[in-house]
Amino acid sequence: MSVSVVVPIYNEVENIPLLHRAVSDVMQQLGRPYELILVNDGSKDGSNAALERLAQADPCVKVLEFRRNYGQTAAMQAGIQAASYEVTVLLDGDLQNDPTDIPMMLDKIDEGYDLVHGWRKNRQDTFINRKLPSKVANWIISKVTGFPVHDLGCTLKAVRTEIAQELQLYGEMHRFIPILAHWRGARCVEVVTNHHPRRFGQSKYGISRTTRVILDLMTVKYLIQYVVSPMKLFGMIGLVCGLVASLAGVGTLWMKLASGVDMTGNPLLLLTCLSAMLGVQFFFMGMLGEMCSRIFFEVRGMPNYAIRRTWNVEAPAALPLSAGDRRAA
Repeated sequence: MSVSVVVPIYNEVENIPLLHRAVSDVMQQLGRPYELILVNDGSKDGSNAALERLAQADPCVKVLEFRRNYGQTAAMQAGIQAASYEVTVLLDGDLQNDPTDIPMMLDKIDEGYDLVHGWRKNRQDTFINRKLPSKVANWIISKVTGFPVHDLGCTLKAVRTEIAQELQLYGEMHRFIPILAHWRGARCVEVVTNHHPRRFGQSKYGISRTTRVILDLMTVKYLIQYVVSPMKLFGMIGLVCGLVASLAGVGTLWMKLASGVDMTGNPLLLLTCLSAMLGVQFFFMGMLGEMCSRIFFEVRGMPNYAIRRTWNVEAPAALPLSAGDRRAA
């Protein structure tokens, strides 16, 4: 099984030669065809020159250079799309992940798993601004998504390339790769991996990323549960608003008819009107969401299901072009 190793690089000039040597040693011992894809995410410390020298000296090294810093998620997405081998291994460029864990993860892939993600059980980071927020975030993510996980922040992962290239990563969603892959039907497993203290440079992440992770978690929750049928979410909220409007309306009429209460400025009357308007708006949002969902899948040519394998099944014949399509062609 051939392997593409993808590593985002941002201001890691001291780590690059050590990283290359460590990954090359491991992969050469495995004896599998491999490529090392290094994505320069707008580094400003001389990393680009170091990467260029590596690419010239080692034909297994491929380098992608961004025009500016786009973030780790974009770098991973670019590396995954450039991968040409059967399994993609994601690795940090700071040497805190251990390349010697790669063979163990590939063995899990050989056992039939589609994605193997690491758990830094003995994490070598500061407690207050790294380990504690990570533990809290992982607990919240596990409860919200229903996906059992200890350490979504661990970059070290091995995933079948065909599955990795189905995922569309934005924002800070590289942390949610196992959850997104699981949503697409991938068989995932978490394994304990080594973790080393940083030797050179400074960490690019701190406690400030918490807000972005929470916002992306809301997006992921929507994607894995409601993207195929948004009406289930917005329609349900609309029904609740309609129920509140009905109850408040009945209460308003009872107060007017039974007690003769003046309705001018009555809170129940205002609640009735507000709930009714919100209910209608949420129903229309659900309908628009349903249309957008169908456009999303049809434009990308991606079905809302995933097939693991087939036997004795031929590729479907191409559908005939419409008159408009024929004119465009």
